[in-house]
Amino acid sequence: MASLSFFQIVWIMVLVNFPTGTIGDKVNIGVSYPRFPPDVPSLPQEIIDLYKKYGIGKIRIPPIPDVLEALRGSDIDVALGIPNEDVETMATNFDFATFWYTQFIEPYVHDVKFTFMIVGNEAIPGERGSFVSPAMRNLQTVLDNNGLGSSIHVTTAVSTNVLDFTIPPSAAEFTIEALNEGLDKVVEFLQYVASNVLMVNVYPYYDYAADPANIRLDFAQFTANEAVIVDDTLNYTNLFDATLDAFFWALERANGSDVRLAVAETGWPTAGNGNVTTTALASTYNNNLVKHVVNYNGTPKKPGQGGLDAFIFSLFDENTDPDMGRRNFGIFNSNLEPAYPLFSANGNKHF
Repeated sequence: MASLSFFQIVWIMVLVNFPTGTIGDKVNIGVSYPRFPPDVPSLPQEIIDLYKKYGIGKIRIPPIPDVLEALRGSDIDVALGIPNEDVETMATNFDFATFWYTQFIEPYVHDVKFTFMIVGNEAIPGERGSFVSPAMRNLQTVLDNNGLGSSIHVTTAVSTNVLDFTIPPSAAEFTIEALNEGLDKVVEFLQYVASNVLMVNVYPYYDYAADPANIRLDFAQFTANEAVIVDDTLNYTNLFDATLDAFFWALERANGSDVRLAVAETGWPTAGNGNVTTTALASTYNNNLVKHVVNYNGTPKKPGQGGLDAFIFSLFDENTDPDMGRRNFGIFNSNLEPAYPLFSANGNKHF
């Protein structure tokens, strides 16, 4: 800070349009709902009202019924996560996948705008990795059986740890470990379904913090005025796009050239790592991120692809997270006031 028995998949060529920019006063970007109860300072309805007040158009949530109830009629796009601890059971027990659907999707499907089901977070590589694809297949079958298979994207979220050689992007490929522990089957699944989106966790902050001598701050924060990486004919002014293209190159090498990307997590902390983590740096990154996403028109490798689903981590500081590196990422304080200016309660036309 993170299977279906074999079935015949029919190749379906479906063009899915992802809207860009603002939608009315709603910004086409998401923010993650806190995962730990001590980090949630208010009731779910108050939190969802905060999303509506600031025009945040997307939300990524754990399976919490009270939050799903609060989302009814909200017009907020919902990415719902299947916890890592449930992935093996969903992979090996089709009845559990059906139960999960009847518990967390079916009661809300007419009033809540589900867009993604994220089967595990950074479960690959790892001991649960081999179960991710079978779990995705089981959940996809349940959605297909209920007429939702093409409108809700079944996916998983992976970190840049699954990549070798991210710079230059064209040298990137998936690690043997990640492929052998389940990523190869995930790519195979996504290549042949209509909702063919892989979610990736992209954190230029971590890259910069790990190697500030070689990674420029302006490259990490979307503020560079010239190409920092020149990769043959492709020019990169920001690390975010370079990372996405590294994934695209790796997908091609893993026979997943038709797989698209969404960003499950990104952000910059306000504290915890000296002068690398300040409120000013967090504000610069996230403001530039939002502008980049709502005006997104593809990457140097994949130009002209309007629209990118992306989620900022996180709504509040998750300072009970045992991973110290995932603390202090909140964009709001516990009093529900912004930690720094980002979204506007008076409309978001400036994006």
